[in-house]
Amino acid sequence: MAGGEEELKNIPIGEIGIIALPGCEELAKRISDFLYDRRAQIDDENIGKICFDGFVKKNYCIDVEISRFGTGEAKAVIKHSVRGLDLYIICDMFNYGITFEMYNKSVMMCPDAHYANLKRVISAIGGKARKVTVVMPMLYEGRQHRRATRESLDCATALQELCNFMHVDNIITFDAHDSRVQNAIPLSGFENVMPVYQMIKALVNNVPDLKIDKEHLMIISPDEGAMSRSIYYSTVLGVDLGMFYKRRNYAVVEKGRSPIVAHEFLGDNVKGKDCVVVDDMISSGESTLEVASKLMEMKANRVFICVGFGLFCNGLEKYDAAYQAGIISKVFTTNLIYRSPELLSREWYCEVDLAKYIALIVDTLNHEDSVSCLLDPVDRINKFLISRGFKAAAET
Repeated sequence: MAGGEEELKNIPIGEIGIIALPGCEELAKRISDFLYDRRAQIDDENIGKICFDGFVKKNYCIDVEISRFGTGEAKAVIKHSVRGLDLYIICDMFNYGITFEMYNKSVMMCPDAHYANLKRVISAIGGKARKVTVVMPMLYEGRQHRRATRESLDCATALQELCNFMHVDNIITFDAHDSRVQNAIPLSGFENVMPVYQMIKALVNNVPDLKIDKEHLMIISPDEGAMSRSIYYSTVLGVDLGMFYKRRNYAVVEKGRSPIVAHEFLGDNVKGKDCVVVDDMISSGESTLEVASKLMEMKANRVFICVGFGLFCNGLEKYDAAYQAGIISKVFTTNLIYRSPELLSREWYCEVDLAKYIALIVDTLNHEDSVSCLLDPVDRINKFLISRGFKAAAET
């Protein structure tokens, strides 16, 4: 199959349908376009058979309208039959660029409102689809994944509601804050996809003078929670790893958590090396920028930040100042959640496109085939590094 990782041998389980929740239309269209490009190149005499009806389509997207009453109450209406389809619902729980009218006032969509829209769409499907897969790149309430005291378990509750009561078959997410949250739905499909290959590719393509070896590059974990993904980066690139740990004042609680007193570094000397700070998200950005500042104080050459999701809850001004001061060189985030026009215009920002990757996963799942080769990118990383003149660092 042209453009894929390997040949797909099984027949599709049904015609693909892609439903985009508000704010995800562009990403869904790109996924649909990649699917069409991939399938249109197949030269197979079986394509004309009835079991392949609807296999190649110009557009796999299905129109959905979510209308609201003046009180803010809403309903979802699907504009096309979904009976027997293999449906993929693309949703962004953190798109604050969408608004709606309520009591004659414009209201910004919050994660709770997006989650309610997701349930409305599933309700409108009415159990008529062959399979329903929710592609939720950043998990709703994913940071509230475990209980430390008398507090809610929002992410686990949401996953159970979707899978156990609304009969969603699969959840696909990216770089989950803690993938152990899937234990809440042990009998349902849950894929935690790591965009490591795409991040490394974007880093190499946007930093032409990058040198990938132990003398010139180092992976940095900004805290102990990011260690597992940082270890993976350092292993596949064959470079050293450093880590900061957060020293907190546990006698004080501010905004639900104890404030960070300092970031302490554990690792080899970073002097003269490019440092890649790896994490799952940028929220306020304070921790990431403090880590970058510490690295520059330790005489690092340049600091690059690679995160799955750039929320920038407190605005972009701090990152602008850090870039002007030479503290950061580039920030890489995926296009899986909303990126404001202001962010896209920044000189220090680089977008990592995941649409093709999702299309490959969708096509593979539609054939009831294994996605293991897509979830483990070591071979692709090695081939890419060799093609760019670097040495393959990891063995399969």
